[in-house]
Amino acid sequence: MSSECHYAELSTRFAHLLERLAGRRIAVVGHARPDGDCIGAQVALARMLMARGHDVVCINADAVPRRLQFLVDGVRFIRTDEALTLPDDRAVIFVDCADHARPGERLKAKFPSPLAVVDHHLSNVGFADCNLVDSASAATCEILAGVFLDNALPIDPQAAQALFAGILTDTGQFRFNSTSRRCFVLAGELVARGARPAEAGFELYERESVGKLQLLQRFIASLRFEAGGRICIGFLPAGIFEETKTTAEDTEGLVDYARCIDGVDIGGLIEERSSGAVKASLRAKEPAYRVDLVAAQFSGGGHACAAGLNLKSGAENFYARLVAAMQARLAIVDAAKRN
Repeated sequence: MSSECHYAELSTRFAHLLERLAGRRIAVVGHARPDGDCIGAQVALARMLMARGHDVVCINADAVPRRLQFLVDGVRFIRTDEALTLPDDRAVIFVDCADHARPGERLKAKFPSPLAVVDHHLSNVGFADCNLVDSASAATCEILAGVFLDNALPIDPQAAQALFAGILTDTGQFRFNSTSRRCFVLAGELVARGARPAEAGFELYERESVGKLQLLQRFIASLRFEAGGRICIGFLPAGIFEETKTTAEDTEGLVDYARCIDGVDIGGLIEERSSGAVKASLRAKEPAYRVDLVAAQFSGGGHACAAGLNLKSGAENFYARLVAAMQARLAIVDAAKRN
């Protein structure tokens, strides 16, 4: 086993956090529409804390996605309505949340003063008492795996699988720019502790529904190109989920088809709602394009290469404004390359 220290400062702070948690009941809160890194982080943190004798509950606004159900055996997950009835005596830890409102406004109000947040989003400025944030990490699960190992904390096979799945999804199967040597080292350590790569790959990427493929078909048919083909954006119209018998979780990964086209620098997915609201996911091929800054112009955020936003109102002319913001980022990067 590796004796390498993965997160010197964060691991020391995490050890102090564990001291503050002694004897307490804990709530681990994830973001709305949870992905592999969110659920993986919740499961792994909950299992580690449960092994240390804590009563732990995981909370999300939305249900655990079908393809992530294989991770959650033995861990209690509840939704917002039930969480609002909990006594206010639990220590609260947010994971994979770029800001306090990512789990939803009702959970933000329920938990106004989180004890800690563990996150890797570039836009996270710290909203908890203890902020374990490292934007250089590819995944929240990467951070947790590192601090667990640095502190010689228990990682059972199910926790190892959850951490591996989170790293796998947020690195795009070890393809994205955020993938580092540390990702591979930690993945190897997790396999040594019981993570099962073949199972993770099957559950995450080889169990698509017919409806999901219909969504993909509609998305690809809708693609529009801007800026001489350097921007590609696709759409999912209001009512598409009912039509295809799918849910919002089935949009996971669709935007990557826009980004992967040769010559495209920034890809996007716009989900339209019958209310007039929109949700957009943005992806860039290089960190220099900083799609988090594009999303921030619409009160969103995320990473340099992956970001998102939600507009409940003010969606008029959204497409034109989004394209203009993307074109401005292209111009900034082009100018920097010339100089």
